[in-house]
Amino acid sequence: MKSTATHLSALIATCALTACSTVTVTTDYDHAASFGKYKTYSLAPAAHGPALSPTSEAALRDALRTELAARGITETTSGKGDLAIARVVFTQDKVSVQQYTDWGYGSGGGYAGAWPYAYGTYGMWAGAPRTYTDVSQYTEGTLILDVVDTHTKKLVFRGTGTAVVGGPDSNAGKIRDAVKKMVAALPSAAPR
Repeated sequence: MKSTATHLSALIATCALTACSTVTVTTDYDHAASFGKYKTYSLAPAAHGPALSPTSEAALRDALRTELAARGITETTSGKGDLAIARVVFTQDKVSVQQYTDWGYGSGGGYAGAWPYAYGTYGMWAGAPRTYTDVSQYTEGTLILDVVDTHTKKLVFRGTGTAVVGGPDSNAGKIRDAVKKMVAALPSAAPR
């Protein structure tokens, strides 16, 4: 039974961390903005929060360049573009608590699949349910991309990506994934 509980505990912890390892993206935009008119962008210097590692910074710039170019928006090398993209990055320590109960049914505890109690007893019995708790700590990173129309000085799009922070290569991959999802949500046509 101990072996079963250990395996179940490991499975639950793995599932919980796997669910956290994907990038979650939310977006919103100004429905009155004419996105079809934007042809160039510039990346504004980071204003707040921790700096990205060189690997993550390169991944962010490369992903923006690639994904926006596919939408017909190119990076300007001098001056300001039609859009200014400002980024904010921050991290937050999180705790995940998973709790489950092993009822012991069919675990060979002398009951062979039967209910693990008998009439007339009021205390704990052999094979009584046991509750297990797994606590894991992780760091969650958030990338916010604000897209500003440089002519009107209005925020026209905001994308927020959240994922569990890992190593440099893992973080770079998550940044690419977040940028790809955000740019995919960027409207390309004039408003209706």
